[in-house]
Amino acid sequence: MLTEVKILQETQQNPVADFYSAYIAIVCPILRGLLYSLKQDVAAQVGGYNNVKLMMLPRLRREGDGDIGICFEYAVHDALRRKHPHITERVYDALTKYCRVPGREIDSILFAAEKNGSLQLINTASGILTDESRILTGFQAQPTKLKQYLMDIAKAFRSSSMRDMLPATIKGLWKADLFVGCRDTDKWVGATVKINPTSLEGAPGLRLGIVPAHQGRYDNIKIDQSKNLVICPIPYDASFMEAFYVSWGIVKQFLNADANIPSEVYLPTPLQRQVANELFIRRNFNVVEVIEALGPLSQPHLLFNRPLDVTVEVDGPRMTANTLISPIPELIS
Repeated sequence: MLTEVKILQETQQNPVADFYSAYIAIVCPILRGLLYSLKQDVAAQVGGYNNVKLMMLPRLRREGDGDIGICFEYAVHDALRRKHPHITERVYDALTKYCRVPGREIDSILFAAEKNGSLQLINTASGILTDESRILTGFQAQPTKLKQYLMDIAKAFRSSSMRDMLPATIKGLWKADLFVGCRDTDKWVGATVKINPTSLEGAPGLRLGIVPAHQGRYDNIKIDQSKNLVICPIPYDASFMEAFYVSWGIVKQFLNADANIPSEVYLPTPLQRQVANELFIRRNFNVVEVIEALGPLSQPHLLFNRPLDVTVEVDGPRMTANTLISPIPELIS
């Protein structure tokens, strides 16, 4: 028989039309990535990460080639948690169509286990993973329960002997940057996130590779059989990657100016200088406080919710929709 159900459709609402709030939204995870890339003993000199003032960040950090890569990891993770459509829709397609992860409620766990000598377990698995959480690897084998091996995987980042003790199917999972999956089905994959696509490496346990798309053209999701990776490029033009690179440039110039507003030649557009000014007027506050304060200024509505009445066919206890309303339906009531 036919019946009416309500479905909440989520569609993109001007994701980068407001570049100011889009830049602010990406500046926050960039600052977080730079903060937690500090070595623990360096942060300890000022009382720990929570006490690092923004004005001290350029003086405490040692600039490295990997900084932009770390910030890209944090930005991708933050965008997935915020449900940024340009990233969420692409990663959801990669997860469900290519990695064969069932489910609807996409989520991300940042697994930054002691990179560059600093402990960065931010948004850890506590409260997200369950005892039944499974990691899908692409191998024909019973998926491994992730939570029971999480600490061993973290230790394997620093110990080659610990890597040999991991199950063969997840022996290389210590190289993961994120665990991405669907919370409603408790299925996850290990993801490697690289700002330079040529740096992608496969390893047992890794299944998803997240990289920037090439500027000027749209890259499709594809499978690299040699690496056992599903390659998921993040859109560039007028999209997330463009906003990321501009935001990274603003933060970099601001820090290079010793947490002051650089001269116009370094940030030539009024919008770039306005974003830098939001940082400058907060330079005497702790970085974690600055990130929190900038939250309300970041893009508030990445998704537009529109309830729809949809006719579905009911077959016993099961309902089958005649039409797919949304690529990531969030609510059926």
